[in-house]
Amino acid sequence: MSESKASVPLLAMHGVVKSFPGVKALRGVSLTLQSGEVLAVLGENGAGKSTLMKVLGGAHAADAGTLEIDGQVVYFQSPRDASAAGIAVIYQEFNLVPGLTASENIFLGQEITTPGGLIDISSERLKAKELFKRLGIDINVDIPCRQLTTSQQQLVEIAKALAFDARILVMDEPTAALTTREVEHLFKIIGELKKQGLGIIYVSHRLDEIFTIADRVAFLRDGENVGESLIESLTRKTMIERMVGRELKDEFPQRSVTIGERRLSVKKLSKGVKVKDVSIEIRRGEIVALTGLVGAGRTETVRLIFGADRRESGVIQLDGKTLIIRSPRDAIEAGIGLLTEDRKLQGLVLGHSVNDNFGLPNLDRMSRGGFLKKRLERQEFQHYVSALKIKTANPEQRASHLSGGNQQKVVLAKWLARHCEVLIFDEPTRGIDVGAKFEIYTLMNELVTQGKSILMISSELSEVLGMADRIIVMHEGRVTGEIQDVRNATQEQIMELAVA
Repeated sequence: MSESKASVPLLAMHGVVKSFPGVKALRGVSLTLQSGEVLAVLGENGAGKSTLMKVLGGAHAADAGTLEIDGQVVYFQSPRDASAAGIAVIYQEFNLVPGLTASENIFLGQEITTPGGLIDISSERLKAKELFKRLGIDINVDIPCRQLTTSQQQLVEIAKALAFDARILVMDEPTAALTTREVEHLFKIIGELKKQGLGIIYVSHRLDEIFTIADRVAFLRDGENVGESLIESLTRKTMIERMVGRELKDEFPQRSVTIGERRLSVKKLSKGVKVKDVSIEIRRGEIVALTGLVGAGRTETVRLIFGADRRESGVIQLDGKTLIIRSPRDAIEAGIGLLTEDRKLQGLVLGHSVNDNFGLPNLDRMSRGGFLKKRLERQEFQHYVSALKIKTANPEQRASHLSGGNQQKVVLAKWLARHCEVLIFDEPTRGIDVGAKFEIYTLMNELVTQGKSILMISSELSEVLGMADRIIVMHEGRVTGEIQDVRNATQEQIMELAVA
């Protein structure tokens, strides 16, 4: 008797293998996806998640293994083949043309045309409105995508998938840049898509939201599927242990540091409506968390401290000495380092080697007579590779080829080589898996043990409560409160100040 159609999964991947020079990224991965199901795919950076999704999306051809849709074997040589088979991948970096309107982006590559072969703009606009209505949202289809919010751009990507009749939707870190309210709206839309029979593969490092949105979880480790579980059978602790392959007793490492005298003092810092009379103090050996909702002015504040933007007013002091900071160079020379929120665009030159990236802010120390002392640069970098446990094939490996956690360590290494006494971490663990997060947290603890001071911006409230000695909360450019008794603080207490 043949297998009933109801029991045939929407998608089945069998024994998928993919290798790159020197790396076996996938080692025979198999998984299934049902119609109307959200399957979360979890794993540490380098576990193979991105490679598997690129195979599914046609960006990579598998070396071995098969893909089936509705029980029929399919072969993809390009993303166009995957799209034709009903698969849409929404990457963390959206695939939109900023200057084109929402409707033009939705039908890009599959334009609706008139009998004469011209683009039927009115039909595209009408169909785009219908797609947005299906999603329960109201977006002006004539607005260029560059004028849309991140959340709206993501919805344009979803509408584009529906326009191509996608039945399988892959979402890669879909909430990374969204506010809490936008995340809730996205989850409602995912719920509606489930009801319409779409199968959704959801990739995220934010474990709390997995419990809200997923039906089932598949765990990848070292290029293999090491197990699957229904969401109701998992806890946060067991989820982390399945990802990292070992028992993780504490998500946040403990530290015992004697907090010393005041190091950095910021008084009445202001610039326009983004930053209004912000005052912050950080002491030796202390981690101070600066938190709040997206748009609260946190990043704008630290950019003023670092000299990346010019402040209108305010005083910045280090060890009691007033600093004249007109540019990042002034901040660096004073002993302040900034690990930017976007390490890929602002923290690293991805096309250059990890060794070159390490040397960039240290050229003055590593040069003589206008010539770079390559041996010294290489020796110093090797010291930090060992100290920070940076996983890189060799010093000449491109920064773009490292995992997120190792990219963050390279950024940290270049600032440690400057002997910065105050380090600003802007979203230090965004896009990093739980195992690498623990390593970054451990490094932060070691730095404050050495007497350095850290100002940490974070949107993850569990991270704020787990790592900070004090918490400063911002809302609409202003400091709305400070929490000193972090041990007894709650996420609700932080949120009350964040929405003040």
